[in-house]
Amino acid sequence: MDTQLDTFFAALSDPTRRAVIERLTQGPAPVSELHAPHDMALPSFLKHLRRLETAGLIRSEKTGRVRSVRLAPEPLRQAEDWLNRQRKLWEGRTDRLQALAEALERKPS
Repeated sequence: MDTQLDTFFAALSDPTRRAVIERLTQGPAPVSELHAPHDMALPSFLKHLRRLETAGLIRSEKTGRVRSVRLAPEPLRQAEDWLNRQRKLWEGRTDRLQALAEALERKPS
């Protein structure tokens, strides 16, 4: 699972790829529509899509001459689960730290 998370977060480390994911939350889109807002050559943009597809974040299919892309939710769920576990861990730690600080405040000097 660690390798999957590494690949997931590495794929999302680029603002272009995050923008693609954000757009795809609205639904599938053709590559031409995804490429339009980005000021880069199509071959460079396709490298970003390949990186997302390698990470399992998107899936694409070709119908006729049009290649459409959609989100693949499973890696997002796995990352969300990992982030939730981290949140719970750190919330527990900060709760214990707060309790310690309050106990120290109450303790007479």
